[in-house]
Amino acid sequence: MPPMTTSDTIKRVDLPGFTLPLNFTPRAAFDTFELRGSDGEYVMVHYEAEGEGENLFPNALNGNDLAQGGVSLRITSLREIAMMQLMNQLTDKPDWDRKVFDDKIVSLWKAEVLADQERDISQQMADWCIAELQWKAGIFRPQGAVSVYNGDVVKSDATVPESLKEALKAAVKTLEDIPAAYQDWHPESDNQVLDLVHPSLFPLVYGRTRILHDSHTCLEGCIRRCGEGTTVPVPPEYQTKLGDRNVAFTQERIKPYSRKFQWLPCDIDVSGDQTRITSYINNLHPDKYRNLYGLIEQILTQAIPLWNMTLTPLRDAGYMLRRIQCKDIVYDDVTGLVIQPEPGEFRSPKQRTLKKESDRQDDGESGDPNDVFNDSDDEDDYVYKEPVDLRRQYAARGLQVIIKLANIQLTPEKPDYAGGSWHVEGQLNEHICATALYYYDSANITPSSLAFRHQCNDHEVTRMRYEQNDHAWLEQIFGCKQYGPTVQVLGAVETKEGRLLTFPNVLQHRVQPFSLLDHTKPGYRRILALFLVDPGTRITALLGMSHANGRTGELILWVRRSSWFRVFPGNCRITFIVTWIFRSR
Repeated sequence: MPPMTTSDTIKRVDLPGFTLPLNFTPRAAFDTFELRGSDGEYVMVHYEAEGEGENLFPNALNGNDLAQGGVSLRITSLREIAMMQLMNQLTDKPDWDRKVFDDKIVSLWKAEVLADQERDISQQMADWCIAELQWKAGIFRPQGAVSVYNGDVVKSDATVPESLKEALKAAVKTLEDIPAAYQDWHPESDNQVLDLVHPSLFPLVYGRTRILHDSHTCLEGCIRRCGEGTTVPVPPEYQTKLGDRNVAFTQERIKPYSRKFQWLPCDIDVSGDQTRITSYINNLHPDKYRNLYGLIEQILTQAIPLWNMTLTPLRDAGYMLRRIQCKDIVYDDVTGLVIQPEPGEFRSPKQRTLKKESDRQDDGESGDPNDVFNDSDDEDDYVYKEPVDLRRQYAARGLQVIIKLANIQLTPEKPDYAGGSWHVEGQLNEHICATALYYYDSANITPSSLAFRHQCNDHEVTRMRYEQNDHAWLEQIFGCKQYGPTVQVLGAVETKEGRLLTFPNVLQHRVQPFSLLDHTKPGYRRILALFLVDPGTRITALLGMSHANGRTGELILWVRRSSWFRVFPGNCRITFIVTWIFRSR
């Protein structure tokens, strides 16, 4: 692990909830037309950049993003969802990137899926899937990762080397080997979810936590400087609401910010080829677990390219494939069912751009009916934005990441895990834009998956041509009902050992149920979670804090995991603080 910085002073950074309003949102400079003056004329108005001078990534917790369509992915036909699920299944096969070019193997795959009566996969759909996977194989080989669901959900079984996985297992064991009385079982988990490092344990608490206003403390100085700094004030009530001038009226009642606390990230230096953690990971002693810091740094290095793949479509929807487009609703005269749409010929984003250049020369041609840019008024002039490159774009500023380590543990007495609830990560205090989950260890459990669903944009549906008061097609094509929720389940990704998985905070996710394989023995699944704070903003981190929660915060946590815990007073107060934190979010 590289030597840690010892500098004690840096330029002060304005932070939401401290020197800035809690609901402050950075943005890039922009021009817009607004109705001004007594004559009621529209005039061009220029707005200067605020904060870091760039727009944040969409977030499912932000009602403004939702109202403006930034969070909602386009409504997707059930057939296209079936195609994504098929490609997810095929990319779980060993050497899929080689086999997808083997005609004999591909023929077997197609025959198998076309014979499956439970799948609605046509020949055209199967052909598209193979063509798309052949294109993705070229991306997979250098990256070791592949996107499987729009959003994008990205998985990799090759990014983290086996040696690093085994080293992580050994290093985390020291966090697990503590007396049962001091184990931190997640609330309402029936003692099945064991939190080893959790951001809700001693977070920033408004009105209690102190912050170093004009300086910061390094890893070596975080103990020495306990007690210094200024108390972070409790934000006023109005700052728990969205602050944008264009906030949707429905958001007036919603408070996506917490006035009570904020998870604390560590700061990440990405200026070199390797990733360096430059500040304290909340609840992980920097001296005792220095080796674990180094291992997490290596996994962060592997996660960043996957985050790039996940976030790029959120910067530019042109990178998100449209496989099937629906325009006209036509019913079969015999069955009375809607005729399901089919995909066209697969073309990569680059090929679509070349097609547009060709179409531009034909005045009478309307372009590709399966084009992803069908919602754009200027699709012929579309220019792709540069893909997200976190390491290059934020080399000077760095990143912030919230760290969590947790185990799901089953026993013969409790052999079944019921699964989790649908959720996104954090609150807007944390501005989490993407998550990376590394499943580094498992034993004696049935296959487990992480399911995804998304809020869909129904704008496309309103432009479809259908008979008045006819809504049967809505459920047959999209799985949605008239006046029903605009939410679609995309599918699930298996969370097998060694897999690194990334996804954006516009997708809801849910841990699927699983059980013991052998009900006479215990089993477990162990996860490292990395929550990426939107790099377009900065939130309060342990770089600028004297401690997380006073002298009953990290110091007690460090002491309770040491051999001299029994001589430290105030044990009962620890339980009180932990309970209060979890129940107050």
